[in-house]
Amino acid sequence: MKTKRLILTIFFLSLLPVLNAQELQEVLERHFHAVGQWELMRKKTHSIKATVEQMGMEIPMSIQIKRPDKFRMEMEMQGQKMIQAYDGEEGWYLIPWQDDEPKELKGNELKQAMEQANMEGELFNYATKGSEAILEGKVEIDGASMFNIKLTEMNGTSKNYYIDASDYLVKQVTAIIKTQGNDVYYEQNLSDYKYVDGVTLPYKIESQTVMGSSVIHFTEIKFNEDLDDSIFEKPSINN
Repeated sequence: MKTKRLILTIFFLSLLPVLNAQELQEVLERHFHAVGQWELMRKKTHSIKATVEQMGMEIPMSIQIKRPDKFRMEMEMQGQKMIQAYDGEEGWYLIPWQDDEPKELKGNELKQAMEQANMEGELFNYATKGSEAILEGKVEIDGASMFNIKLTEMNGTSKNYYIDASDYLVKQVTAIIKTQGNDVYYEQNLSDYKYVDGVTLPYKIESQTVMGSSVIHFTEIKFNEDLDDSIFEKPSINN
């Protein structure tokens, strides 16, 4: 009898990774259905207007994204525009009150710009991007039951996506990111979801790190507007 119990225990333990993978896939499929992932995949461009609340200021922001890998963000401060962009090959930024010349975007800032350019999100087709995902069970956040999915990228960076068990929308993302050689805890809280042209998106994102907090309020999101490739390219000094 002890031998049979041992065999059964080993058998059920061997099934756990398979069952976990199946449950992970079910959660992801429900999440993709909730956000309209397949409709999102048909969008060629994103055009976004928003306001950033940071350090007591309200900063107008605009974002343009073009499939498959182009990104541009502008933030207006004191009548001047700070720009960060990625053209599919090169990242660059311009801070006019510091220098009239655009500079090369590097490190974590470049990585974030490249991630922003990925319109389909990090969870979709995560394996083809070289990432690993594990469903770590459920947790309770602010009284709501959340699925906790840990996503680990090829470079070892890991993020935890907390997906609401009632509506299958991402409500929180946490990560440990490298900033100037130090590990920094990063947290995003997503809320005020709205349905836009077949896709459900958060209109409010609150971010928190040891360096401070910020809130992004999206005021307008449009898809499939004509965006010329030139807006993503680094301008020459003579322009």
